[in-house]
Amino acid sequence: MLNYEVPPEILLPHLPPGTELDLWEGKCLVSMVGFLFENTRVLGIKWPFHINFEEVNLRFYVRRFDGKEWKRGAVFISEIVPKSAIAVMANSLYNEHYSAMPMRHAITKLSDGLVEHKYEWKLKGKWNMLGAIVHFDAFPMKKDSAEEFIFDHYWGYNKLTETKTLEYAVEHVSWNVREVRDYTFNADIATLYGEEFVPYLSAEPVSAFFADGSDIAVRVAGRISI
Repeated sequence: MLNYEVPPEILLPHLPPGTELDLWEGKCLVSMVGFLFENTRVLGIKWPFHINFEEVNLRFYVRRFDGKEWKRGAVFISEIVPKSAIAVMANSLYNEHYSAMPMRHAITKLSDGLVEHKYEWKLKGKWNMLGAIVHFDAFPMKKDSAEEFIFDHYWGYNKLTETKTLEYAVEHVSWNVREVRDYTFNADIATLYGEEFVPYLSAEPVSAFFADGSDIAVRVAGRISI
């Protein structure tokens, strides 16, 4: 996960009604994320050939006060997967922003206890890549750390209309993290995300994190109207 600082105003068109931007030490962040879905079930069903697959997404962070507590969540600008059926199902169920492209990944053990992870997707005949070299040893996230801010957003929000938002809960244990030694991001940013993101996703990220992941459950909580 590579995290970049962006001006808040470029995220406002994507901001779901009823939420506000969640800042880290005054910084408005977006994250490029690569990960693997494994042993996936949709509506409790394992769909053949759609159980294990890659995803690369661009997301940002919001919060919502429900009258009792602040809920911290993520909003997805773009999500890339390798199968059209996955994109259609996710877009239909959760009003997400999935698109399907050829994808591949590689996990390679290196020397000195390092592991290289690569996620690639093919756009207009060219392979784009998000990758990192990480240390093998994992450790728990520190409380109130930058890693905890990024990873521990347990809600998702999708803009339905100018006055309505879909809210869903993302349930998982707190993840262990690993030290990132190096990273790579090469992509057609303008085509994928829009010209407005080019200067910021072309710059050096403010941080680079890696987490082991875990079992996850996604549950629709309801709709918000303002």
